[in-house]
Amino acid sequence: MDVDVTNLDSVLHQVEILALKKQGAYVCVSNVHMCIETLDSNEFKQVVNNADLVIPDGKPLSWAQKFLGFKEAKQVRGQDIMNALCAASGEERLNIGFYGGSSDELLSTVKRKMIETYPDIRISYAYSPPFRPLTLEEDEQVVEDINNANVNVLFVGIGCPKQERWMAGHKDKLNCVMLGVGAAYDFIAGSKKHAPRWVQKIGMEWLFRLCSEPKRLWRRYLSTNPRFIWHFGKQYFKYLIK
Repeated sequence: MDVDVTNLDSVLHQVEILALKKQGAYVCVSNVHMCIETLDSNEFKQVVNNADLVIPDGKPLSWAQKFLGFKEAKQVRGQDIMNALCAASGEERLNIGFYGGSSDELLSTVKRKMIETYPDIRISYAYSPPFRPLTLEEDEQVVEDINNANVNVLFVGIGCPKQERWMAGHKDKLNCVMLGVGAAYDFIAGSKKHAPRWVQKIGMEWLFRLCSEPKRLWRRYLSTNPRFIWHFGKQYFKYLIK
């Protein structure tokens, strides 16, 4: 999986450029889970590597970049770039769209909280899709609604790897840049808690989330974290002996 070496300001600038082009584009917000998913599926690896931008949301990924010689590498959390884009929405005249969330009620809460936080935000579209696959007619209606709403930035929160495949499949249909933001809507609405900043800085956000949702996440972290360490160890060894 290819991950861009970048920082928050650079990502914000690049996404704003993509947004104003009014052409389909997508950004993958990568972490250890996504990295392992790409190892297990060549098809999904292509989905991620074909993205216009892949940002290191997970602290271990930015650490890995530093170990591989990219000293300027920074973590760019999906929540942080989402907040930065919403803050810039009014001044930059960017129409924001929300696709995802577990219910209409949750998405309504997200909209309300974002308006409270960013009074100048321009929200032109919001939709919480059903958990089942959309019919062809429903999907065509979604595409029409997003384009008619003149969305510039669409936040897609339906979970990895589903959201990345959705964005790749809709790149040629939509006139906006899409960002896969995972569980961001739950964090904004308050149904899930953010790890404290100091926990994020030391790279233990995954442990905080595991303690918050042990039944849902223990299998994922047990299967992904050791494999990530193993595969990165092999990559780092090759780097050292060059």
